[in-house]
Amino acid sequence: MVETVAKAGAASDESEEEPGEAEVGEGEKAQKKAPKAASKRKTEVEVVEKTNARDLFEYVLAEGKKDYTVQRYKGLGEMTAEQLWETTMDPERRTLLSVRLEDIAETETIFTTLMGEDVEARRKFIEENALDVKNLDI
Repeated sequence: MVETVAKAGAASDESEEEPGEAEVGEGEKAQKKAPKAASKRKTEVEVVEKTNARDLFEYVLAEGKKDYTVQRYKGLGEMTAEQLWETTMDPERRTLLSVRLEDIAETETIFTTLMGEDVEARRKFIEENALDVKNLDI
């Protein structure tokens, strides 16, 4: 099995004039400037040979993870001060949500189900509500 993988390299030609950007002389109506188009990219082709689908999958996965580090924490106390600032405390990046307990009985039931010792009830709750989840932090 031979797979071709395209790698993009940035290259732009700034000498080209975008439509709507013509110079306007005195006394003429000014045209609204069109936003510049995204930079043109030249594509390099690299041929990668893999003998089976598993090898190809592992190659693509490894290329996708290049230059990224994934860390898992049980709690905020395990982070350094810099990591805590970048992920949680920086006002430019954080999201604050207001949570109101309008139905105390329902809140208590959900909390007990998720944090309690009844594994079967927790599994059932997760299965029933999994498709409604938004902003899952894994």
